Amino acid sequence: MFVGKRKKSPFLSAHEEAVAARPPADSPQCRSASYQLAFQDPDFLLRDELRPVRLQLEVLKPELILQEQHIESTVVVFGSARIPDPETAESKLVSAQAEYAKNSADPSLGKKVEMARKGLENSRYYDEARKLGHLISINTGKDKLMVVTGGGPGIMEAANRGAHEAGIPSIGMNITLPHEQAPNSYITPDLNFQFHYFAIRKMHLLMRAKSLVAFPGGFGTLDELFETLTLIQTHKVQPIPVLLFGQAFWERIINFDALVDEGTISADDLDLFVYVETAEEAWERISGAIEV
Repeated sequence: MFVGKRKKSPFLSAHEEAVAARPPADSPQCRSASYQLAFQDPDFLLRDELRPVRLQLEVLKPELILQEQHIESTVVVFGSARIPDPETAESKLVSAQAEYAKNSADPSLGKKVEMARKGLENSRYYDEARKLGHLISINTGKDKLMVVTGGGPGIMEAANRGAHEAGIPSIGMNITLPHEQAPNSYITPDLNFQFHYFAIRKMHLLMRAKSLVAFPGGFGTLDELFETLTLIQTHKVQPIPVLLFGQAFWERIINFDALVDEGTISADDLDLFVYVETAEEAWERISGAIEV
């Protein structure tokens, strides 16, 4: 979507109209909700019938801000919000082991130790996402790339952190969830967005994407990955490099070859993505596919 620069209108701006619409008198008529300008009436804007308007607003707000910031090219980093940094993972393992040592008869504590050990093992992905965010951000080529994530903790935090440590802005696109998800502290504040609609958020994540990197993750990561693959497969978007980080994880979670064997995708569809194991390998794939 492109929203071009508009010529100055002869009409009053919305700001000017809002000032002009201040109640001329303190009367029941002026205090009534019906007297408010529609765009200043929050109860009206939150009505079910106004959902199409809210959808449009959620499309336009990030679009206009990103245009004003002249952001044209991004690398999207998906991945689990539950993968911790190595220091946190190690601390959780030590704590779980101490609990288990005090009460080894409790099977739930043994399971907790196993999960903490797996968390420490997976924390290497945090380090790799952090390195990749740094590598993406320090590129100085013609097509200047910017990191964009879903804005949460875990892998998303790591990629934003790598950009932050490089001294380069990065984008976060949060979503409102039943359990509050605060934006990670490494996102550039003026490029931190919050969405209500998953569909609009996913659209914005991809609109400027020159590549996508999917680290191990859960339902959200799988949703974002498969929507991207579907859009490329059906030619709804231009092909971009799709990198799956950690071949062992992905082959354990998804049997892509079985989909080919069952005839539900073609063998050529396996060429829509490649596996990578390190941040350096991922960056080599990204930079090799575009002009940087």
